[in-house]
Amino acid sequence: MVTEGWIRGLGFNMSFKTKKSLGQHFLTDSNIIYKIVEAIKAESVDRIIEIGPGTGALTKWLVQKFEDVHVIELDERAVQVLESETEGVAIHQEDVLKVDWEKLIAGDKQTYVVGNLPYYITSPILFVLLENRAFFTEAILMMQKEVAQRLVAKPSTKEYGILSVQTQLMGTPELLFDVSPNSFSPPPKVISSVIRLTFNKPTLNCADANLKKVVRTAFNQRRKKLSNSLKPILADNLPDGYNFDARAEHWSPDIFANLTEHLEAEGLLE
Repeated sequence: MVTEGWIRGLGFNMSFKTKKSLGQHFLTDSNIIYKIVEAIKAESVDRIIEIGPGTGALTKWLVQKFEDVHVIELDERAVQVLESETEGVAIHQEDVLKVDWEKLIAGDKQTYVVGNLPYYITSPILFVLLENRAFFTEAILMMQKEVAQRLVAKPSTKEYGILSVQTQLMGTPELLFDVSPNSFSPPPKVISSVIRLTFNKPTLNCADANLKKVVRTAFNQRRKKLSNSLKPILADNLPDGYNFDARAEHWSPDIFANLTEHLEAEGLLE
């Protein structure tokens, strides 16, 4: 087994100039790298897809432990560093929001995702992974702590919202540990968190697009009663069995899924 001390030997490319426009904050803390790798439950033969590897601080370890590692990196400069310094990895120079995941996964084995997500596109990446959840077993993701707290938030809390509902209906999020700004180069201005997102939920009985429409409409005016915030969808037709006097933050994820399924059955959603 590779030890934590060995990981300390994986150097961060200090000559690389990060781009603020790409939200680049590269992980340099060997202890955090060790904890992330230990959190990955994949077998050595499973496919690992790393999002935003940068110059490969984590990648260099992944290729030692796993036989089938792919990385998605947009920055051509980082790709050149990966090509010259990291062996045994398949590099895809692409925008992660435009990836054709069906072509990237290995159909005959399980696929795991890992990544230090750029803060400015964390939510879009999360939604892309959720939309393509059938392809993945699990994701280990680092993000701004504030966003991570939304993923695991319970109803009737200020953090509970769109991300909470959709994530918890489509997977099981788990907050693993926090990461100090000092663990990055350059240091961000916020604390980060690493989460495990396990894609173990049954298929929804409603379309993802319709669920998203209902949830986003409900939370668009979260201070109002649902009878008002959902008016663009329901008008004055309020189905029985739902408390529309409540606010969106008071409904559990399953209630939103049930309402969406009901509205589809009634032909009220396209």
